[in-house]
Amino acid sequence: MSYDIREMPPQVNAGLLAKAARAETATIGHRRHMGFADRAIQGVLSESAFPAQRVAGTAVTLALPGQDSTLLHHVIQFLRAGDVLVVDRLGDHKHACLGGGVAAAIKATGCAGVVIDGPCTDLPEIEDLGLPVWSRGAAPITTRLYDIGGSFNVAVCCGGAVANPGDLVIADFSGVLILPPAEAEADIDWALGKQEGELEGHKRLLAGEKLGERTGASAMVQAKRGL
Repeated sequence: MSYDIREMPPQVNAGLLAKAARAETATIGHRRHMGFADRAIQGVLSESAFPAQRVAGTAVTLALPGQDSTLLHHVIQFLRAGDVLVVDRLGDHKHACLGGGVAAAIKATGCAGVVIDGPCTDLPEIEDLGLPVWSRGAAPITTRLYDIGGSFNVAVCCGGAVANPGDLVIADFSGVLILPPAEAEADIDWALGKQEGELEGHKRLLAGEKLGERTGASAMVQAKRGL
């Protein structure tokens, strides 16, 4: 295996990013099915360390093999403010490629966050640094500098979701969504509209309105029963 290192992608439009930072992945999930990473990939920071638990940024992608993190160490220097590093571990869920030292180096670049299809380690250090990280939990066994190879800024798979360099990444307390910028705005606008109306809906439910009547579910059930 060798190293495939490609150019950094254009960053997602700042206006779209600002809207994406207010959209919840779970709300978009009412409308969209594609682009969601496996739900096992979750944020590792506590609510006290990262109250917002949401980032939106430009996907910078990395395919990193097994026990080797050589390419990760090399490419951190290219990360920019507003980027989200998306790491495809090529099926390895045993070795943690990100710990305190790597997290510190990434934090220094201004990178908005990291999404790893695999584990990380040194959670207290990551929390102290305040680096938003989504991963498959923690692991005690780390990667090494074995100089095997890897690919940077190519199409990758992260938790079953395809991530291309330059895609929009939204990650929050529910999980991770990766979507092409050209498809994103309509879904985000819809989600923001739904979010604005939800508080009023919650008030009405708390006041006694029946959920089944509000959503139409009760009418469906009654129709099936011939009522």
